[in-house]
Amino acid sequence: MVAYVRLWKWLGLAGLAGVAATGAVVARGERKRRSYTPEQVRGRLRERYEGPAPT
Repeated sequence: MVAYVRLWKWLGLAGLAGVAATGAVVARGERKRRSYTPEQVRGRLRERYEGPAPT
């Protein structure tokens, strides 16, 4: 019984660590995304739109 409690405790801690790591990755991507100027965003969207059609 004690082993199950320890197992669940470690699984819970691992889950929290995973959530924290995912949040850090998302925050890093958001900072990178927000660093573009509006002109750069428009240019990238136009490039994507005018590019070859996916097959």
